[in-house]
This record gives sequence, C-alpha cells and structure tokens, in this order.
Amino acid sequence: MGLLLLMMRIDLRNSSWVETEEMKTSKQCRSCIRSASCQCTKFGHLDEDVLFLMFQNLNWNPKLIATMSCVCKWFNEFSKRVLWKEVCRARAPRVARDLQSRGSQTIDVEWRALGKLLVYCTGSSKDGLFKGVETPGHFVHKSRFIKASGKYFLPPKCKTDVLYVSRTCRHLDDGTEEMGTIGWDPGDMGFFRGVFKSFSTSKVRKMLIEKGAPFHPTEVCPYCEAKLWSIGEAEMIPETASISLDAHEHGVEYYVCLNGHMIGACTLWYILESESEYEYD
Repeated sequence: MGLLLLMMRIDLRNSSWVETEEMKTSKQCRSCIRSASCQCTKFGHLDEDVLFLMFQNLNWNPKLIATMSCVCKWFNEFSKRVLWKEVCRARAPRVARDLQSRGSQTIDVEWRALGKLLVYCTGSSKDGLFKGVETPGHFVHKSRFIKASGKYFLPPKCKTDVLYVSRTCRHLDDGTEEMGTIGWDPGDMGFFRGVFKSFSTSKVRKMLIEKGAPFHPTEVCPYCEAKLWSIGEAEMIPETASISLDAHEHGVEYYVCLNGHMIGACTLWYILESESEYEYD
C-alpha cells in the first residue's frame, strides 16, 4: 500500500485540481478488514475522493485496479463499488448504460465481473472448458461489443433476447498439437465473450431450464465464478454462429453462466496470404 501512496503522490502532484494537503491519508478511514498484517494499518487509507481522482487521471487503468485489489480488501471493496463501474462506463458506455436500464428502472450490475469481461480474454487451459486447447489469457487493449452480432448466437425462439458479443480474439496456430486435438479441427483458435441483458428473464435461460441442461461439473465462470451451462450440449447453437465467426461449422462451442456472461471458442478458417492481399487491394 506504501507503493500505491507513492504512486498517488507522484501522479497527483502534477494535477491542478488536487491540493497537496488532499494527498494526506485520512485518519477517519476504516481500518483494513483483510488482516492485521496489511500495510494499510500502518499507512492508513486515502480518502475515497482522492482515489477516485487518481484513477480518473490514470484513465481507469484496469491492470492497476486488479493489482491493488489483491493487496488490500478495503481497496477491493471500494473498487467493486466505484472503480469497476467507471471502467465499464469508460470502455463501453453504451453497453453499460443499456445493461443498467430496464424500462424506466435502474438495476444493479456486477461491475467488477463486467469490467473483467470487457478487458480480458480468458484463453483456455488444457483441461479447462475447451479441452485439448491450451492458450494463455491476456488483457485486451481494445474490444468492441455489438448487440447486433448477438442475434447470430441466439436460437430462433430466443431472438428477442439482448446479447452483446465481442469481436473474435484470434489466437494463431503455432503448429503444436494443443491447438488441434480431438474435437477441434486444426486451425487458428478464436475466443469470444459476451453478456446478456436481464438474463434472469431471458428466453435462453428459460429454454435451458426446460431442457434440463446440466451445469458443468467442475468449471465456473472466469468472470464471476457462477455455474455454467454448455450451449453446445443443450443443442442450442444456431448455424448462424459459425457464419458470423468465420469458423468451422462444428467447431463452435460456448457457455453461459447464471449471471448471463458468455464465454466461447471456435476453430477459425485459415486466411491465405494471397486472399488477404486480394481483399486489401
């Protein structure tokens, strides 16, 4: 926490809208609720308004927010309540605004989970959701979530549901066996993620329950740790999904959790250099 204080003093010192006195730690702040050994008990906590201005100056840096959330539980609670909401509003303002509205009502959103989904591609471990596929996760510098694209992933009876889906994150095939094992055709892997609006009242959820679709026995949502349904096992993946992804017809799989977060993978068609050059011309 001492490192955070130093960083704050350096960043805020150059800002015209914060006086030097405001950088002092607040003596009235709650003690750290993580453990007695936390450095926060020694240095104290900064005022929440100062933290807000500091991270605003850092453009709501999700890496720094995630790192500091692992250090101090007090900061983790503050980031869940305030900072991740601002990350979502800055990265995807239309998505955040739409997910928070239901007619004239304003509903609660799990901002930390949504923030992670916006900025992080989970990849896949060898024994994870997409068995036999091993590729590391990574932060995504830019990502675009499109409501119109979500229609391609919905069964015909569920077209009125609202689903935002990211553009495909292509993980190049390096020639190793992990990228083309049983159940997956050889080729570049594509990973995508999405989020439903009002999933608790969606037709997709209703159909999964009516089909008696089981939850995944071991894996949970990487963004909120809720249980997962396999859309593939429920036989609810429409043909339009592979067309939208430029993927092999039987090389698409995705899951949706109880909170409406979607995680998917597909085997993409190879793009030949001659074809890409022709299209560029």
